[in-house]
Amino acid sequence: MTSESAPTTVLLDVTAGVATITLNRPEAMNSLDNATKVQLLGALREVADDSAVRCVVITGSGRAFCTGQDLKEHISLLESGGSDALFSTVDEHYNPIVTAIAEMDKPVVAAVNGVAAGAGASIAMACDLRVVAEGAGFNLAFAGVALSCDTGASIHLPQLVGRAKAMELLYFPRTVPAQEALELGLATAVVPVEDFDTEIDALATRLAAGPTVAFGAMRRSVAFAAHHDFAEALAFESEQMTRTGSTHDHRAAVEAFVAKQRPQFEGR
Repeated sequence: MTSESAPTTVLLDVTAGVATITLNRPEAMNSLDNATKVQLLGALREVADDSAVRCVVITGSGRAFCTGQDLKEHISLLESGGSDALFSTVDEHYNPIVTAIAEMDKPVVAAVNGVAAGAGASIAMACDLRVVAEGAGFNLAFAGVALSCDTGASIHLPQLVGRAKAMELLYFPRTVPAQEALELGLATAVVPVEDFDTEIDALATRLAAGPTVAFGAMRRSVAFAAHHDFAEALAFESEQMTRTGSTHDHRAAVEAFVAKQRPQFEGR
C-alpha cells in the first residue's frame, strides 16, 4: 500500500474473514494527509476485491478514530498557493474513499474508538454499523473552518438523523457524545472502553460467518432505494433476490432449514 520511503499510516490485517483497517497516525489524531488518503483508498479497494474478506472493520489507533483533513498540510498548501491540490483532494481521494465503502459487497463496521470529526465522521457514517466507545463522539466540524461538508456527509447524515438535525449539526458543530449519538441514530451501540475490542471482535466474527452475498445485496438495495422511486426500488430488490437466490449459501440454508439444522454460510 505504500512505497518504501513513505510511512505506513494505514494498517491492514485480515484474520478469519475479517479485514481490519486501522488509521495509524495517533500523534496527529489520525488526521488525513494525502499519503494516508492514498493508503486508505488502496486498503479499501484491496479488501473489497478479496473474496476471503467477509467483513471489514475501520478503526483508529490511539485516542481518535479520525479527525478528518490534516489541517497542517492544508495550511501549507494554502500558503504555497497549491489550491489545485488542496481542493482536488475531494474528487481524487475523499469521494473515491466513501464510494469504496458504500459500494463494497460486504458489511462494513466503524469501530469508533475516539473522536470522529469532519471527514472522519463522514467515513464512520458511510459504514453500516457504528460501534462507539464511551468517551468517543462525532463532530461535523466543517463550518468551523468555513468549508462545506464532504465524504458523503450530505447523504448519510440526514439518512441517520433526519434533515433538521443534520442541518443543526452542520451549522453549529460540536462534539456529540457517545450516548447522545446513540439516541440520535449516529451510533449503533455504545460500549465501555474496557469491552470495546471484545465487542468489535464478536460483531465482526458474526458478520464474517454470515451470508456475505446477501449482506452485500441488502446494503446495495437500501442505498438504491434511498435515491429512486418505489417502482425502481422494487425492481432492484427483485434483481437482488434473483442474484442471492442462485448462491450456494441460499441453497445450503434452505437445506439446513428443512433438516432443522443451523446453516453454515461460506460467503458464496
